[in-house]
Amino acid sequence: MDTTLRDGEQTSGVSFTETEKLNIAKLLLEDLKVDRIEVASARVSEGEFKGAKNIFDWAWEHGYEDQVEVLGFVDDKESLNWIEKAGGKVINLLTKGSLKHCRLQLRKTPEQHIEDIRAVLENAEESGIRVNIYFEDWSNGMRNSPEYMYQMLDALQDTNIDRFMLPDTLGILNHEETYNFCLDMKQRYPNLNFDFHAHNDYDLSTANVYSAIKAGITGIHCTLNGLGERAGNVSLSSVIGIVQDHFKYEMNVDEKKLYKVSKFVESFSGIRIPANKPIIGANVFTQTSGIHADGDHKDNLYFNDLLPERFGRKRQYALGKMSGKASIIKNLEDLGIELDKEEMKKITERVIELGDKKETVTKEDLPYIISDVLKSEVIDEKIKIINYSLSVAEGLRSMATLLIEIYGKNYQETASGDGQYDAFMIALWRIYDRLEKEHPVLNDYVVTIPPGGKTDALVECSITWDFKGKTFKTRGLDSDQTVAAIKGTIRMLNIIETFS
Repeated sequence: MDTTLRDGEQTSGVSFTETEKLNIAKLLLEDLKVDRIEVASARVSEGEFKGAKNIFDWAWEHGYEDQVEVLGFVDDKESLNWIEKAGGKVINLLTKGSLKHCRLQLRKTPEQHIEDIRAVLENAEESGIRVNIYFEDWSNGMRNSPEYMYQMLDALQDTNIDRFMLPDTLGILNHEETYNFCLDMKQRYPNLNFDFHAHNDYDLSTANVYSAIKAGITGIHCTLNGLGERAGNVSLSSVIGIVQDHFKYEMNVDEKKLYKVSKFVESFSGIRIPANKPIIGANVFTQTSGIHADGDHKDNLYFNDLLPERFGRKRQYALGKMSGKASIIKNLEDLGIELDKEEMKKITERVIELGDKKETVTKEDLPYIISDVLKSEVIDEKIKIINYSLSVAEGLRSMATLLIEIYGKNYQETASGDGQYDAFMIALWRIYDRLEKEHPVLNDYVVTIPPGGKTDALVECSITWDFKGKTFKTRGLDSDQTVAAIKGTIRMLNIIETFS
């Protein structure tokens, strides 16, 4: 069950719009094909209700209504009425999984809490709403008050509850505790369906999921990109890896769609995926060591079961001070460039030299490096900026005037935009449209300023482009952010000429 739209939205600073919620729900169910999604908390806000209702309207129309769930509370009929009005069929009822929470937060005895839960169960049955039950703080409950948990389950095991959900609410468990506690649940109550809900406060959520599955738990809760409160929830990408590769169990999830959907959620949430995040991080299928590239070049010696093609991605070979000849060969093969032994030696030396200076070297930089080192015609700049003027004023749209040379002819255009770079790009694409030249889509834009940098610090602008099915990055460096972006853009214009 994916709970990005409920628990994931508890990430600090994350609040999805109604449209974003609907689109994420569609991506989860239609593209990724997860089994269930949790999309809201009942009674939170009018916006939460509208977002849930939009999802339910779509789900009923497309046959997913049984796979969409909402967190509800032990409040007699209030949460049930909220869910029913939104169009829902499943409540994930939030109850207390530790004696401390029951006594101090609810100020009730276990018997009173059980009685209140039973009242909700009866109301749910009358409303035709299915019930799963969360035992909040279950991990602390099993550590400190296991008899309380047994009392709860003894009282509820013969009711109309579908799934009994065991959350490590504060992310406190280690893999041994998770295994022992989950195994205890399975052995005491072999006829019940259990879910495990992991948080990542000790960076043990994936290990804990492994242990839960090993103990016999059949339902796992996760979020896209590991979103969630504090350190987040276990990431769907990590769960896919351990379930399919370590347990050899089948899942309905479509691996090839994972990266695409994860990038959508990155954009919607504003929370960037760490570059070293397993499976979905920018660097996880990039070999940096020249020795590794050499081994792959000879017989894929440094591959594991997490092949990038499984996830719609491609293996890359980083260029820098650790690069060897094999890394450069791999990148040149992609570019269709061949060099002799002596040329390769010179290019390798220059790449290592740039890496020592902490300069970023990309595959697309190689033709420029070759041209500079070998004084060759490998890269011939067909497109050059002759001049440009940028302006910004309070309360007015930014303006840009551009004079550009394309294959020896000059073209000029002026445009306004939401910011100087936007105005520059609008002017540029007007020229391209006039010439009926194809142009790429800007996919990502990252600005890096050195920590503690002053107002005149050099800014690196890294832009990711999509063009004719290829994704590539260009970079620009300047003390002015917009100028850095323009430099990266001009580099892109000359690169795409080689794609034609």
